[in-house]
Amino acid sequence: MRWILLSISHGLVLAAGFALGIYLLPILTAPPSVDRGLIADAAKSAQFEAVFTRDLKGSDFLHWGEGKVSVSPSRIALEGKLSPGPDYKLYLVPVFVDDEASFLSVKERSLRVGDIKTFDGFIIDVPAGTDINAYDTVLVWCEAFGEFISAAKYR
Repeated sequence: MRWILLSISHGLVLAAGFALGIYLLPILTAPPSVDRGLIADAAKSAQFEAVFTRDLKGSDFLHWGEGKVSVSPSRIALEGKLSPGPDYKLYLVPVFVDDEASFLSVKERSLRVGDIKTFDGFIIDVPAGTDINAYDTVLVWCEAFGEFISAAKYR
């Protein structure tokens, strides 16, 4: 009986440690945040602006974004914060979506712009030849876990 209790307790501690590691690893390995001046410069040349908010249907206390998003034909910048997590991707989406199921229904028509490596603001180059007018929403998605993080409609 003692071995069973020890196995269960050690298994729970191991599972909790693993979950904590998944959450903390992106924070510990994230590169330094982008200089605020560079983000402000990117915002000045933006053609569109939008706002990430925490109150979207698909966001929760572990998956959220907040702040001003600036969209130009050459780059997308966030002056704000994202909840930390692994394998974040930035997408341009043809229609506004606010949860996992809605995004998955239009993911094949969406454009993956790039990887998000920092959680305190970012600047990501838009692929050459991309028509940002063909989309109306910018979205952050956790590719590894299929989790919606945040979205903002910019036009």
